Amino acid sequence: MHHLISMPRHFALGLVCAAVMSAGLAYAQNPSPEVARALSDSAQTTQLGQPAAQLRSADYIVAIVNSEPVTNNEVRARIQRVKENLQSQGIQQLPPEDELAQEVLERLIVEKIQVQTAKETGIKVDDYAVDQAIENIARQSGLTQQALAQEVARRGQSQASFREEIRNQMLLQRLQNREVDGRVQVSEHDIDQFMAQQRQKGGQDDVMRSQLNLGHILIAVPENASEAEVARLQARAQEALQAARTEADFAAVAQRYSDGGAAILGMRPANRYPSLFIESVASTPVGGIVGPVRSPAGFHILKVVDKSAGGVDAVVTQNLARHILLRTSPQLSEREAAQVLSELRQRVEGGASFADLARQYSEDGSAAMGGDLGWAGPGQFVPEFEQALNALEPGQVSQPVVSRFGVHLIQLVDRRQATLTPREQREMLRNVVREEKLEKAHANWLQELRGQAYVEYREPPQ
Repeated sequence: MHHLISMPRHFALGLVCAAVMSAGLAYAQNPSPEVARALSDSAQTTQLGQPAAQLRSADYIVAIVNSEPVTNNEVRARIQRVKENLQSQGIQQLPPEDELAQEVLERLIVEKIQVQTAKETGIKVDDYAVDQAIENIARQSGLTQQALAQEVARRGQSQASFREEIRNQMLLQRLQNREVDGRVQVSEHDIDQFMAQQRQKGGQDDVMRSQLNLGHILIAVPENASEAEVARLQARAQEALQAARTEADFAAVAQRYSDGGAAILGMRPANRYPSLFIESVASTPVGGIVGPVRSPAGFHILKVVDKSAGGVDAVVTQNLARHILLRTSPQLSEREAAQVLSELRQRVEGGASFADLARQYSEDGSAAMGGDLGWAGPGQFVPEFEQALNALEPGQVSQPVVSRFGVHLIQLVDRRQATLTPREQREMLRNVVREEKLEKAHANWLQELRGQAYVEYREPPQ
């Protein structure tokens, strides 16, 4: 089943393992890239910033989506998240409050439509998958699960509400994977056309055309801070910079020093980062750390975790992996599948052959080959699978990993740096092209859903 696992990153759930809902809404207004990104990020809970502002005690309905209400408090809470996301990136220029409120309302409407559609079509997310997502959120944010729970409570959100948000975002991802993936095909002509476009852009700034994954630490500076307070916070930023340069675990440093946001921001086109960030790391190699970089929000420490020019690297890290896949069904839940795989993991640790167990138990096409997936580079597996794989050292076996295909047990056999052949580079470009086409297909699909739904706007009470 290598072909099933080898899918682009477009629908990665940032909440769970990467980023979701990156496509804009074709029917909505056109906010700046930074605002659009903050709107998307606000639907997730990886950005654990300051507590939401005190909401109006008297709530009211602002829209009806089919038969389900959207409340003013939901809109206000989401607006607060958008603002926090922007401020954590040093962006202070916000659209007018009424325009932002309209954008947020439209996002909430479309989210509700998707959740409703997912439930109507029988898509489910069981508690085990939610538990795993919470573990991933904590790890990506550089927090323990206990610290994450405390952060959620500090924001004024209950654990039940937090879990429900995660479950709904996972429902959306699974719905999008099912409904949109099959709409996109990439031909050889598409790749040729993309390569020609890249050659035409050859005179543009390489940094702007690259993909970047940045680590981020924010030392927030209050708007009306005194000179003494600014100096104190700058010294703390210098301390964080020194720690980031001397300690191996950047996420752990971010946990100690950062005032909000994810420690690792994830691979994305460079132009989806604030221009301040791009300029600051323009000449910084992979692994390099810069800062403190001053913005209206405070002082930023930035680490270049990974970068690729023009969307694909000539030299990449490749993994040789095996896996065992159990497909979920009404008869086998994700939790039950994970229990079976945990037992198999214990057997491997006891000396059993992973390949033999894969031949016996795996429900993937790779079972006959002992679960062997061959050498694979970045972007060739779904994000949750790839994230778990990248965390392993050769010989190690993962804990059970949930993906849209089922539940996996993964063994990393070996890892290497490899120079891609022209053919291999072309195949990686296929993923880049597919990403672009998926974004368009996703936006069109959302527009279709929106057009089929009954939406009634309500005026605020006088």
